[in-house]
Amino acid sequence: MLNDAFHRRDGALWCEDVPLDALAEAAGTPVYVYSAARITENVARLRAAFDPLGAAIHYSLKANANLTLIRLLSEAGLGMDAVSAGEIYRALEAGVAPERIVFAGVGKTPQELAYALDAGIGWFNVESETELRVLDTLAGARGVRARVALRVNPGVAAQTHRHIATGHFGAKFGLPPAVVADILARHADYPHVSLAGLHVHIGSQLARPDETVEAARAVQALAAPYADVRTLNIGGGFPVEYTGDEGYPGPQAFADALAPLLNGWQVKIEPGRSVIADAGALLIGVLYVKEQGGQRFILTDGSMTELIRPALYEAVHPVEPLRALPGDVSEAVVAGPVCESADVLNRAAPLPDVQPGDRLAVLGTGAYGMVMASNYNMRVRPPEVLVQGAQWRIVRRRETWDDLLALERDAASK
Repeated sequence: MLNDAFHRRDGALWCEDVPLDALAEAAGTPVYVYSAARITENVARLRAAFDPLGAAIHYSLKANANLTLIRLLSEAGLGMDAVSAGEIYRALEAGVAPERIVFAGVGKTPQELAYALDAGIGWFNVESETELRVLDTLAGARGVRARVALRVNPGVAAQTHRHIATGHFGAKFGLPPAVVADILARHADYPHVSLAGLHVHIGSQLARPDETVEAARAVQALAAPYADVRTLNIGGGFPVEYTGDEGYPGPQAFADALAPLLNGWQVKIEPGRSVIADAGALLIGVLYVKEQGGQRFILTDGSMTELIRPALYEAVHPVEPLRALPGDVSEAVVAGPVCESADVLNRAAPLPDVQPGDRLAVLGTGAYGMVMASNYNMRVRPPEVLVQGAQWRIVRRRETWDDLLALERDAASK
């Protein structure tokens, strides 16, 4: 997953104009590194595809919610898609205008809905009739009218990993078409919400645009009798090439396939992975190397607590040495120190003769990396670094053991 942001010069791996081995020496490992230039390029690519359709782009915060990155994306003109009150709070703290925030999520609590109403956010993607009823009651008590897009579960099975497919009837997400049709027919039952749109998101890492088009057609058929329901939120799911041989379509392919359907519609999209994934890398240090069971194990200071995607989704992230190393390339298991057999970052990484003290980059980790990190095994979460040209800065410091105990000290002393 080398690109114009993460590239080699004289055998060494750089991010933009910063040598990564020197950065890792200064910041320590493990550490997340993001390229501002690559983020900007990815936003430009999405805009080139969807601006001609008049689409409003809301970045999906669950992909990576670092405050500095939120500000960068907001300054680039993107709104935000939040799936919790905490994400709304982060977006507001980063200076995002509340009307440019969409509140999605399958299980919003009444307290979260109340917080979002009080904050004045722009849209609610509603996923059950009970949620709609609660939202209507809360909005009425406040004398406001909430703009709502009902999330439709179209019964479309996307070609993707089972854990990130969301549009089939076995998934917990959205409302069946018949229920959506019934709610629209009874919209007067909910006087404190404006049922102005429909939302459909069938999954992530979508292998082709056909299923998205199928889902959009199904949603539009539901809206057809209602002239005031003309906002279509098609979610995200635009895929990222992690290994370079997946053959995934880019955002332009999705825009081209959807374009014939969208005349007369206000369009929203909610990409996350396609904005940030290939703009990030996790730098890790080699601790030990050993042969066992006919395999070479490279044990590192990076683990599933920093990057859980390989354990959770069987995801494959390329692993690259930070400097040129001698020796023939052969497959190795890159694993971490966590006391779990699932703590493997890559089960078959082609690497040269790696030795303790060397450093590696796990590429394509900008999305669902740090945001899913944990403190399992009492491990501190790593710092995050933003690279801009020849400059870099820490945008989240490394945690300390004291940080991990801070919420318990008072209770433990009683």
